[in-house]
Order: sequence, then C-alpha cells, then structure tokens
Amino acid sequence: MKKITTLIICAIALLAACENEGSTKTAQEQALNRVITLPGGGMTESTTVLFALGIGHRASECNGCVYSSGKTFHIDCQGHGNYCATATLVQLQEVGTSITATTVDTFDLTSEDFFNMPARSLNYTDEDDNRVYLNIPPQLVFRDTATLQFTFTGLSITEEQLYTNE
Repeated sequence: MKKITTLIICAIALLAACENEGSTKTAQEQALNRVITLPGGGMTESTTVLFALGIGHRASECNGCVYSSGKTFHIDCQGHGNYCATATLVQLQEVGTSITATTVDTFDLTSEDFFNMPARSLNYTDEDDNRVYLNIPPQLVFRDTATLQFTFTGLSITEEQLYTNE
C-alpha cells in the first residue's frame, strides 16, 4: 500500500511540476491522459494501473453537461475538457475482447454518486515497447452501491488514438 501511495504522490508531483514550469500545452498533455503501469506489472488480464487524466472545463464555459432530476447542470472536473489534472488507480480487467476499468480508491475522481467520463485515449508503452492507446468511450457511470467504486466499460487498445481528448 505504501508503494501505491508513493506512486500517486509522484504522479501528482509530476503533473504539478509540468504546470509550475509554465510548460506548453503539448508538454502538459504528455503528462496527462496516460496509463502509468506500476512496478512489476504490465497490462495483463487483471492489473492495477494509474490513470493520469485531464478532465473537465470551467463552469463559465458550460451550459450544463450532466442531466439529472429533470435539469442540466455543471459539475467541476467532470466531462469534456482538460481543466482539471487528476489521477486515479484502477483495476483493469480483460475477459476475451472486453476490457473494463474499476476504480480502486473510492473518492479520487469525485465524491458524487456518478462520474461523467469524457472520451479519452490514454497513451502507454506496452510490454513489447510499442506505443499504444487505451481508449475509454464517453460514459456516465454510477457508483456500485456495495463497493462504492466506478466501473468504466467498452475500453479498447489500439495503435492509433481514437479520441482527441478535448
């Protein structure tokens, strides 16, 4: 558990360092929207990895991106855009051609009971040193009532980026 906590702190420090140095948008995007594999593990049938994500947009740029109880409203750090830098540990599960990702930490992404995940193509280097993308289609996911975790479905791995990450 200490290793995982240390990795999270390192990833957040990396993201903060990119912003503090006044780096360009390109450099910041390289630090975001990535899969960071943990020591001793590649992406196999079931493994824990860190998603480093740029998510969300300013409320002033939003006419409402989440629909609930008959109205549309804005939630910080959810939906399209790259306004918020965040990281979360997920358990990847691959069964046949189906890939899912379930959060490990309960409140890394949000304290809400739902999360508006934008379309993302997360880059990483596979076990054969190939640059590939883990693609997550846009989806509104809800916490599992027993585990309180989010599960993202319909993930795919491709050699080309499927989403623009905007």
